[in-house]
Amino acid sequence: MNNGKKPDGSFKLILQAGKANPAPPIGPAMGQRGLNIMEFCKQFNEATSKMSGPVPVIINFYKDKKFYIEIKTP
Repeated sequence: MNNGKKPDGSFKLILQAGKANPAPPIGPAMGQRGLNIMEFCKQFNEATSKMSGPVPVIINFYKDKKFYIEIKTP
């Protein structure tokens, strides 16, 4: 959830809807920033469960290791 503060960083991924898992590219991208990989997978899979195909996503992250997911239109 966006907390209104400017993120400390962000990165983009293109993932299959409803099929996020800790394997690359998610695991390395989240892990090197100290972010909770499984929480991301859970949130992404729930948000994209009714979609199909590749989905662009932007992950904004903060110093406290929280993150906000922006799901774009495929």
